[in-house]
Amino acid sequence: MKILITGGAGFVPSSTAKRLLEDPTNFLVLVDNFLTGNINNVPKHSNCKFIKCDVNNYHDIAPIMSSYQFDYVFHYAAVVGVKRTLENPKMVLDDIQGIKNVLDLSKNTGVKRVFYSSSSEVYGEPVHLPQNEETTPLNSRLPYAVVKNVGESYFKSYQQEFGLDYTIFRFFNTYGSNQSTDFVMSKFIRAALNNQDITIYGDGLQTRTFCFIDDNTEACINALKSEDFVNQVFNIGSDVIITIKELAETVIRLTDSSSKIIHLPALPDGDMTRRQPDITRMKALLNRELISLEDGVSKIVKEITAVTVS
Repeated sequence: MKILITGGAGFVPSSTAKRLLEDPTNFLVLVDNFLTGNINNVPKHSNCKFIKCDVNNYHDIAPIMSSYQFDYVFHYAAVVGVKRTLENPKMVLDDIQGIKNVLDLSKNTGVKRVFYSSSSEVYGEPVHLPQNEETTPLNSRLPYAVVKNVGESYFKSYQQEFGLDYTIFRFFNTYGSNQSTDFVMSKFIRAALNNQDITIYGDGLQTRTFCFIDDNTEACINALKSEDFVNQVFNIGSDVIITIKELAETVIRLTDSSSKIIHLPALPDGDMTRRQPDITRMKALLNRELISLEDGVSKIVKEITAVTVS
């Protein structure tokens, strides 16, 4: 299979690529413009080619998709990170053009199915928990959430009008070893390992769930392998809730750190108070128990420590 992954130098896309490359019959092309991606994340593998490319620029992505005639596309490229998306709303809105480019080119080059990385942000401030795929209140005003909602509508519309199949993943907080320090889990772990203060916004009673990267990639690739999950939407995350303050305390305990928790003023916008996905559909994809938060954090700490020692 020939597979394109956009945003391929990012944490989740590159982790997905590494897992796909375990099958020697897969050939991957990864594209990224390095807005947030890192070239060191790209797998070094004979069946993997990297091309620097901005999918929001039609003239960048069109020759690639026309040349390779991909079987499947994982459209994961996006402006990410709460702080970055709040500070660059126009840049976030530009991602709509990338969605249109990928869908038009997929339609015209014979792609069988396109996979889209949507987000828990489509739910806005939750009306009820757990958040189910069929109940999307559309109450978020943030450009990032609006773009993800618009993206989902584009995928569904192209299927209806042109028969281009899709699978939509609504990612909740995913964490793992190669994640950049822009995100809460990696930020907390790095600070704790260095015995530095851990800063949290507000009282830290915001609830989140955290999905280990292996659970994310395995579930998404299982969706690729089966025709039973075509034209469906999946929450990809954990259903075990924890407050941000409890997360900081857990990381400090698991790293045996002397870090102190410091409270900063609450963010004026973009920091939803609650998150908890209904992952019934994801469990059907995974068909096993999810990796616990303690096991996931311990695994990351062990890997970081091993690299530091070596």
